Amino acid sequence: MGYGYIPAGHAGRLQQFYTAYFNPYLNYHRPCAQADVTFDEKGRRRCLYRRYQTPLETLLALPNPAQYLRPGLTPAVLQRIAGSRSDTEAAQRMQQAKRRLFAPLRLPAKRPWK
Repeated sequence: MGYGYIPAGHAGRLQQFYTAYFNPYLNYHRPCAQADVTFDEKGRRRCLYRRYQTPLETLLALPNPAQYLRPGLTPAVLQRIAGSRSDTEAAQRMQQAKRRLFAPLRLPAKRPWK
């Protein structure tokens, strides 16, 4: 979330933000680079990033993705969650929640003329 110190009293609010907004945005709406790892003739590892997809799309591309899910959770449920908002709506919702979360933590702006 940044490099500044966040007091421990805000840990609960930060965890709620991650659970309700940030993690769903990352897992269902934010494409990530997927590495194809190869080794050259000298044994050096090479990573090529040819695929960009969400973690959900990566999971669903696996054979039998249901085996990796908790009991009672199905790929259809995950797809329904992902489809409940557009990517843009999810990003805007997450950014608004982040602004609300950090508003009390911001220091007042220093005025150079004072």
